[in-house]
Amino acid sequence: MLCGLRVLVTGGAGYVGSHVALRLLEAGAEVVVLDDLSTGHPWAVLGAPLVVADVGDRKRLRALLQSGRFDALVHLAARIWVGESVRDPDGYYLANAARAFLLFGEAARAGVRCVVHSSTAAVYGEPADGPLDEEAPLLPINPYGASKMMAERALADIARAHGQRYAILRYFNVAGADPEARIGEATPNNTHLIKVALEAALGLRPELAIHGTDYPTPDGTCIRDYIHVEDLAAAHVLALRALAEGERRLVLNCGYGRGFSVREVVDMVERVTGRRLPVVEGPRRAGDPAVLVAACQRIRDRLGWRPRFDDLAVIVATAWRWEQRLQARFGRRRRTR
Repeated sequence: MLCGLRVLVTGGAGYVGSHVALRLLEAGAEVVVLDDLSTGHPWAVLGAPLVVADVGDRKRLRALLQSGRFDALVHLAARIWVGESVRDPDGYYLANAARAFLLFGEAARAGVRCVVHSSTAAVYGEPADGPLDEEAPLLPINPYGASKMMAERALADIARAHGQRYAILRYFNVAGADPEARIGEATPNNTHLIKVALEAALGLRPELAIHGTDYPTPDGTCIRDYIHVEDLAAAHVLALRALAEGERRLVLNCGYGRGFSVREVVDMVERVTGRRLPVVEGPRRAGDPAVLVAACQRIRDRLGWRPRFDDLAVIVATAWRWEQRLQARFGRRRRTR
């Protein structure tokens, strides 16, 4: 599918990046991973050379791009926590916007023809009722979403100026793991619901906090569209293939088009694990919209994307198998507080 295509994957030692890099390799691409390992892990890079460096290191980045003769760039290196972005906005604008500007410019000057950029549903902000399509206004309500929106705009402008082809993939809530449990979510200081719930099920967290129970939703908790990481990785492969075959510009939502509330996810985790979770209720978390659900017909029509894991039980089950293997592999001590 991508035989012989040389691809640089930034953030390829992280959760989503490691899955994307593996699927690109399986599709025949020649992959090099660039990661500073601030949140990624060398063991998550399967079958590709790993260059340990910061995307913001212009000298090393330029040398790598000039020597690598890359046909494509898949940019996944970013900071991703909404709450943290509210507390540390300057860090998020530096990591997600300024470093993206640098990367996109250097890639263009090095002759990289195709760019796939990981973005987020957070660029939409607080949506109106109903699923969000790609033409919805970009009105982010937190620095995370705002920083990713800036990167989107920069990529569009740089690609236009240099004649590049590009795809922007707006992720909704990514979860699950490799079905063979080779790789999965291991990002430190995690705040993603399914990951946190599974750690609570293993006794690694003393409690599972529900942040807000007074949202305008049926059960008062936030609703999110959860997409399996394997389906998301497949979307990257298809997007890159479309660009390689001549597609000029793609902006696509990556979700399933239906959402689950926090309480529904907690119930599913309890059913899959067979364990009661230590749930506590607390106030809303800054920067969290009530509902984020994708309108996802465009990705199906433009890429022929057909998800294989569109089932919350499957998402949780693959994540649970991975979480058990992760804890057994690294022998992490149970947290007591």
